[in-house]
Amino acid sequence: MFRRKRQNIKKSKHHNTSRSRLKPSLDFSVTGLIYCTMMMFIGLAAINVQANLLFGVFGLMIGVLLVSFLISGLVIRKLKIERVLPDQAVVGRRAMLYYNITNQKRLWPSLSVTITETDCDGFFQRCPSAYLLHVANKMTATVPAEVLPRRRGVFEFDRYQCSTSFPFGFIKRALSRRQKDGVVILPAIGRMRRDLLQRFRSAESVGDNVRPSSGGSDEFYGVKEYRPGENPRLIYWKRSARGGGLVTKEMTRVSPPRLLVLVDAQTRGRSREEFVAIERAIASAATLIDSALEIGLPVGLVLFNEVWVSHTPNRGKQHRRSLMNELARMTPGPDHSLDDLLEKARPLRKSDTTTVVFSPHAGVTLGGPARGGQVTLSSRDPLHMRYFEFEPEVDFALGWEEGRR
Repeated sequence: MFRRKRQNIKKSKHHNTSRSRLKPSLDFSVTGLIYCTMMMFIGLAAINVQANLLFGVFGLMIGVLLVSFLISGLVIRKLKIERVLPDQAVVGRRAMLYYNITNQKRLWPSLSVTITETDCDGFFQRCPSAYLLHVANKMTATVPAEVLPRRRGVFEFDRYQCSTSFPFGFIKRALSRRQKDGVVILPAIGRMRRDLLQRFRSAESVGDNVRPSSGGSDEFYGVKEYRPGENPRLIYWKRSARGGGLVTKEMTRVSPPRLLVLVDAQTRGRSREEFVAIERAIASAATLIDSALEIGLPVGLVLFNEVWVSHTPNRGKQHRRSLMNELARMTPGPDHSLDDLLEKARPLRKSDTTTVVFSPHAGVTLGGPARGGQVTLSSRDPLHMRYFEFEPEVDFALGWEEGRR
């Protein structure tokens, strides 16, 4: 019978993972412990002296303690709390999350309420916490909380605590609740030297790689027959005057440079130095992608994250979101090699594309025929730190410490 009850309880908890029942807790603050100690001394003095005044003060202090207990429990009852998370956060950059707190009580307001996340799992510098001063009955208030991500990946918020010590600060009443919400934490995005980005662009800014195509507005390309709806300013009047109908000028456009980023996260051991080099390589790739897309360069990505992932060079906010999400979810492992990475990227390595390889290993060279520009950057190279700079709050060893533990 007892085993059957325990199984039913486990099943109910498993099916209700998004939001479970409230779990009340009670705690005394330092002020409350001092107050209770004084109350006990007055009670003992009243018993020894048999003075009615001391008995009255002792009863009054008990009454104040009971009133504090009842009011603090009433303040945190019937509060509906919802998280409002950012779409993405970045390691080393402060982000804001919000709590929508709805007071569902009919008559009583809620005052001095604190919302604290209890399970951070090392993803943040400290657990998010928000303070609510006042929310009236049948009203909703929004309070912010600032967080500083320290590790990339997908973090799931689960447990949080709603607590208050109102009105006197003697007793702290708390209710714990489980509600799952997820947020993607992107790798650290630092600063990259401009001359390095110009080095990537040089592969297509000179030579045969710059091939003009029609449809732009840069230089004169040729003439074509005028079609209704085209811009009348492009009509070539001198050629049209010779007879044969109206003709328009056709202008050229020069394709912008294209980058193909390859991220090598192969592990050859389990050392701390290797893991730091992998995380630095991933963050450097994210920095390059962010900088290149910001100036309008098409960027592609090839990596291995349990399965092979390939993105054709493109631009736009949605494309940037897709590339950054892949880097955020990337897991280092020994399941692939650099040769496999290059072979997977071969269909995308064209003559008009610069291939940039980020690797945690020193002395890495690209094999195979050269197609377009090729640049290899090792995160263990001392020059790599000169090319990419990150905020002091960024510590690439945090994830290794957590996985080791």
